[in-house]
Amino acid sequence: MEVLKTSEGIGGQLTGFRELVKNSNSITFIGSPGFCTPFAELFAFVIRESGKEMAFIPSLKYENAKSLISTEDGIQLGDKTDPSADTVVLLGGLAMPKMGIDPADINEIITKLQQNSENKMIIGICFQSIFQEQEWDSYIDFDYIIDSDLTNSTIKL
Repeated sequence: MEVLKTSEGIGGQLTGFRELVKNSNSITFIGSPGFCTPFAELFAFVIRESGKEMAFIPSLKYENAKSLISTEDGIQLGDKTDPSADTVVLLGGLAMPKMGIDPADINEIITKLQQNSENKMIIGICFQSIFQEQEWDSYIDFDYIIDSDLTNSTIKL
């Protein structure tokens, strides 16, 4: 494992993502519903003018894939769509133990999503190294992981 870049804040995450997907034609995010959905929308927002086809799959529900569309109010989930893509982005909520998702099942979906793609890429986006902590990197052939640490402060004024 080689650290390619270190940055800070959400802006650093988004810039790193934009650079990684610059040659992608289509991107499908897979994440836990609710928790990961806004992260898919956030990352899609920084490439909204790229012309890339984007979709979101909640959990392992391939048949429930929806397009990610740019609107005047930001990125929104659109209609059901074919989520086939050359780039698959796995969001860290999938690896949380309470989700009960087997990474082998994710590999099946990735294979299906990328079956007609020549330039395949798998990106993980997570916090607190959850893909490594849950050993998903032993099951999934990630090309890149964008891993962030969070420090939170609740301040009384």
